[in-house]
Amino acid sequence: MAAGIDRADLIHAAQTGDAAAIAGLLAVCQADARRYAWRHCQASDVDDAVQESLLVISRKVRGLKAAAAFSSWLFTVIRRECLKLQRAMFRHDPLDDDTAERQLASRADGALRIDLTHALESLPAHYLEVVLLRDFEELTIAEIAERLGEPAGAVKSRLHRARTLVREYLLGADATMPPP
Repeated sequence: MAAGIDRADLIHAAQTGDAAAIAGLLAVCQADARRYAWRHCQASDVDDAVQESLLVISRKVRGLKAAAAFSSWLFTVIRRECLKLQRAMFRHDPLDDDTAERQLASRADGALRIDLTHALESLPAHYLEVVLLRDFEELTIAEIAERLGEPAGAVKSRLHRARTLVREYLLGADATMPPP
């Protein structure tokens, strides 16, 4: 109970602009922020989302109307930052299909298999699931949608995004290799 009172006191003091209270509040809520971000962000974006969220919190805590709303506000800010980082990840310049095919075709089969394995392992679970169901179990989109209990359009979209991520991973791995 004392921890709850301390946190409420920190929130009230932070709302008045007390720099020490803001720093204390950020330190207290950092663990909760990391746990929440871990569930809602890509693994590589967790630290960025937490840092950006805590920065937003420190700047805007004065505008918080009720101290009791702090936790839900914190999680809303984190979720928003996770979505922002996810959208930024999908912004890219499309590659020329012929160039991409030539890059991938020039690789040895063994190296390509290893890179493909790593690419699939790097996918978030919800993307990996649709790729495995479609490309390895050879289910139709309708069968996947039925199995997952989701609309066919959502499955198609997820499959497209998953394949795009795998392609980018493979082409990125090729860019890090020395030229032949």
